[in-house]
Amino acid sequence: MAFDVSPEAVAAVERAIRPWRNEFPKARWVPTENWHVTLKFMGQTWPRLERWVREQVGAAAKDAHPVGTRLTGLGSFPSATRGRVLWAGIEDDAGDLALIASALDEALVREFAPERRPFSPHLTIARSDPPIRVPHAFAGSALEPVAFTVDRLILFRSHLRRPTPRYEPLESFALGS
Repeated sequence: MAFDVSPEAVAAVERAIRPWRNEFPKARWVPTENWHVTLKFMGQTWPRLERWVREQVGAAAKDAHPVGTRLTGLGSFPSATRGRVLWAGIEDDAGDLALIASALDEALVREFAPERRPFSPHLTIARSDPPIRVPHAFAGSALEPVAFTVDRLILFRSHLRRPTPRYEPLESFALGS
């Protein structure tokens, strides 16, 4: 389960990371058509559960409301200087996106283990294994704080293939309706 960011936000992230692409030649850059913010990763899902998952997600979406947010900056996991994942941050100061992620965890707990790590909304822009050294300047890169509204959840199916996976949207669920 995920949400998309606006085309304006995508363009702002593209501008911010353009100078870094050559700095991290071993990173696997995620194509922009694959950019989304994951709220709940389910992994392999049995076909018999697909209808149930859609019902649970639909109910959780109905109980939520649209959330205004914005881009906050660039960073990396697991630390600011050592990156397996390079990301663009998404603001969640009021915790509304975390509440949606938690509601999805609760709705799906019968079949899917809840996330143990605290929710940290981000747009994954690159991955690297082994981790790459990330200079402090990366987090200080200019990233326009483009605002956008999260008004729907998207259920994706992942098609794992090389060099990059493809994400197929299966269904969209409007928040609060």
